Amino acid sequence: MSTGLIPRHELEFQLYEVLDTEGLLNRPRFADHSRETFDSAIETARRIAADKLQPHNRKGDVEEPRIENGKVRIIPEVKAALAAIAEAGFLAAHHDYDSGGSQLPWAVAQACHAQFHAANVATFAYGFLTAAAANLLETYGTEEQKRLYRTPMIEGRFFGTMAMSEPNAGSSLGDVRTRAEPAGDGSYRLSGTKMWISGGEHEMAENIVHLVLARVKGAPAGVKGLSLFLVPRYRLDADGRPAEPNDVALAGLNHKMGFRGTVNTLLAFGEGGDCRGWLVGPENKGLACMFHMMNEARIIIGMCAAAMGYAGFEVSLDYARNRPQGRPVDAKDPDGPPVAIVEHPDVKRMLLAQKAYTEGALALGFYLAALVDDQKTAPEPRRREEALLLLDLLTPVMKAWSADYGLAANQLAIQVLGGYGYTREYPVEQFYRDNRLNPIHEGTNGIQALDLLGRKVGMNGGEAFRLLLGEIHATAHQAEFDASLAGYGKALRGAATVAAEATGILLDARRSSGAAAALCNATAYLDMVGHLVIGWMWLRQALAAKSASPHHQGKRHACAWFFLWELPKIHSLARVLINLDTTAAVMEDAWF
Repeated sequence: MSTGLIPRHELEFQLYEVLDTEGLLNRPRFADHSRETFDSAIETARRIAADKLQPHNRKGDVEEPRIENGKVRIIPEVKAALAAIAEAGFLAAHHDYDSGGSQLPWAVAQACHAQFHAANVATFAYGFLTAAAANLLETYGTEEQKRLYRTPMIEGRFFGTMAMSEPNAGSSLGDVRTRAEPAGDGSYRLSGTKMWISGGEHEMAENIVHLVLARVKGAPAGVKGLSLFLVPRYRLDADGRPAEPNDVALAGLNHKMGFRGTVNTLLAFGEGGDCRGWLVGPENKGLACMFHMMNEARIIIGMCAAAMGYAGFEVSLDYARNRPQGRPVDAKDPDGPPVAIVEHPDVKRMLLAQKAYTEGALALGFYLAALVDDQKTAPEPRRREEALLLLDLLTPVMKAWSADYGLAANQLAIQVLGGYGYTREYPVEQFYRDNRLNPIHEGTNGIQALDLLGRKVGMNGGEAFRLLLGEIHATAHQAEFDASLAGYGKALRGAATVAAEATGILLDARRSSGAAAALCNATAYLDMVGHLVIGWMWLRQALAAKSASPHHQGKRHACAWFFLWELPKIHSLARVLINLDTTAAVMEDAWF
């Protein structure tokens, strides 16, 4: 059976044929690298994924974390896999040489991480949360915080978490009640309870570094009064080694449908009155600091959803090629040999849909990774500014569209396997359960939709959205010079025009009628923009697929399918949005 890992030729196509990742070698930051070092990193990641992560994916799901004698127990294979990832340098891959990193482009690092997501998302969750927390400290931490905490994190000795939600405040962070009192020695005393903390308690690392949102006494109400604190599980001694407990107590575990191998906790801070934290960034600017980690995590969640969808696609494709069942509908001889189910049109339809969803989402994820590289290293200041604008705009699209349609791909994978897909003897049912979390965590998809329509498309006078439309039109224009793709270029241009019209009407409605009228169908708006962007990603892939190879022909055929079956949905969604439908908004509780 297929490994479920993303084929190397797919990663190479995205990095080197769709994106010009080799062109980054001309930038000073990446000058020490070569195509060979990029490929070596990807191959090393693939080997670790196959040897260290994938073998215990099912075991981690069945033998989920549990509490024994007051401590969280996790199967030992998880720690060994994370150690292999850290020892190979993947938690620090994109960091500076001076910080212990390899200065790999973010796009190459994400190609490596995508293999870990596909192999065992629950185990790698500890790693990508730690890497994201370390990145936040790199930006906002003091030099001492970087030395004492970030460095051990990218070395894999300390792990990291984000602690935002509370039992009374999930997405509504303005209602956070955790308090922080200045102690007079530069530290603060924290008290409160945090919920849904992935990786919040375990024995796999020397220390756990919690990044905690809390409110300093006297701070303004709402999100404007939140500050961010570094709260270690153990306080450090004079030599920087974990020493005494820091009054962070495990209050319980959450038992999940999927992602079972990632421990998810309820934590109590300061029950004994001695939980110490240190401010990260300016006071009352904690949410802005935390969003550095949150936005990174949202892009990673989109990549995770795409990779898990791809894993299911690979398994179901392999199954379809090797499962004889039935005969062609026009077969005349009932005694003739059965054919592999990949020969049946409806199975082909389901496989093609999986390919279109997952490879489209992967393409967007790698495009955003390239924007991260441009935002940090592009030689032209204007390109850096444009990259940041596009990143801000497309982050909620990447997270939500990929989460929805990566999950849709997993559902189709189960259907391809039929009854076997619904059993635990095959991995596709676990892929579905694991991927089902991605539309929820790091901000539900509904929150992403509100962020996109309520803030992102209108920011800076709509500059980012205009920039996106300009990029889409440029690709459509490029397609006009290829007779086989010219019709798709025209279709994409028309879809972009319709989406722009709907956006203008919704923004005008917000100014004239208020946010409620404009935002009540924000989820439909995100789906519309998501389809536009993924259609753009598919046309970019089709333009790059110039040869007669099966891989390139498959790319062009998947592009054709998306444009025939998915892109037209933009027009129906736009009609509802333009009419400012309020059917859901005016539904009264009693009518349910």
